[in-house]
Formats: sequence, structure tokens, C-alpha cells
Amino acid sequence: MAGTGGYSKSRLHDWGNSPDAQCGSAFSEEFYREGMSMDTFIAVDLEMTGLRVKTDRILEIGAVKAENGQVTDSFQTFVNPHRSLDEEIIRLTGITDEMLNGAPGPEEAVRSFLSFAGELPLLGHNLMFDYSFLKQAMANCDLPFERNGMDTLKIARKVLAEPESKSLDSLCAYFQIHRERKHRARDDAEAACRLYFMLRDRYGQEQPDLFAPRPLLYRVKKTGKDYAGTKKRLESFDYLS
Repeated sequence: MAGTGGYSKSRLHDWGNSPDAQCGSAFSEEFYREGMSMDTFIAVDLEMTGLRVKTDRILEIGAVKAENGQVTDSFQTFVNPHRSLDEEIIRLTGITDEMLNGAPGPEEAVRSFLSFAGELPLLGHNLMFDYSFLKQAMANCDLPFERNGMDTLKIARKVLAEPESKSLDSLCAYFQIHRERKHRARDDAEAACRLYFMLRDRYGQEQPDLFAPRPLLYRVKKTGKDYAGTKKRLESFDYLS
């Protein structure tokens, strides 16, 4: 859910500074001992019913697999949140209640994603936001989920003076990264993947540590599988400026 909407995850609130979330400050030594490189990872993006991890639900999981610097496979699944969607979410994503009818439930969806992603590190734009939803969904299904990852939002903030906004929409426009559909999970995941390689090609030699996977640390407690609870309407967040 990256971009320029009222529910955009590229907002002023930085999940990397949340008391429940942080990226580790060291390289993943195990990752390098296994002989993998920064060319091999899973780029992932989610669409959700809103921004609150404990009360909102995943609508769509999209991902692409990069191996040796090339996209080699992709993954997409809708997720039935067992609730009606707000009109603003429908407007932003184009996902409707009808599209979710018959979709897998959360447990089936996250198990399918795990099968696709394996143990590879993750990449995303404001990755901790997506990771927090994934980890909450995994915890609700009693599935362990600890990964390393790279965040293109954090990278862009470090290396780019322009554009002023570092949202995925702004960076795709600035670098002319084409997406068939904005605010759809697989398309945004592939855009983040392409953005990562573009930034690494330009700045990776000067700042290699910035492009390395690091432990993703997020504390989560199981909330159970009652997905039909009442949800407060979300406040709109300003876009990243």
C-alpha cells in the first residue's frame, strides 16, 4: 500500500522508529555465510483494510522473487478479511468486496506466501509496515516468522535529495518506473524491486552497507482469529513530504 493516498503507508509516521519495530544495525552474517548476495530476495507489498496492525486486515499479498539480479517469479493472492471494505479503500486500490468473495482466508494466504518466499530476505518500500502485518498474521496462525530485509524508503531518504517526497508514487515518477496498476500489491512489489536495483547501481559502491539485508525486529502478540470485530474509521495521514 505504497503511494499517494490518504491510507498511504509512505506517511510521516516512520515504522522503523516504532517501539515495536526496528531494523537491526548489523549485516546478516548468516545470510552471507550461506553464499547468497544482495541480488537474491523477495520484494513484497500488501494492501490492507487500513493502517492499524492489530485491528485491520490484509486484503492482498503481492511479491516478486529476484535471483542474481533478475526477477524470476511472482506471487499474488487476495485475502478475505471477513469484513466489508471502506469506500476509500475501494477507491484507492480498486479492490472490491466482490473480488474478495471466495478468496483464501488469512492462514491459507500467508502459508502460500511462505511457500513462495522461503527463507529469503525481504525488500519493500517502508518495509516494516508490511512486515508488521505479515508477522501479526503469522502469529495469529502460530507460524514463526523472522526475516532480514532491505527498505527502499530508508535507502531513498539517505541517498536522494530529489524528489522531495520519497513515496513510491513519487519515486516511480521521478525514475520513470512503470506500473500497470498503482496500489496493487504485485505491481508495487515489482516497482520497489526495480527501484532498489536502480538506487544500488547508482549508490551501492559508495554505501554498500545501506543496501545490505538487516534483521527485521518487530514484537507481536497473537490476537486470535476473530476478524469480524468493529473497526474505527481511520484518520487520514499526510503524505511523506
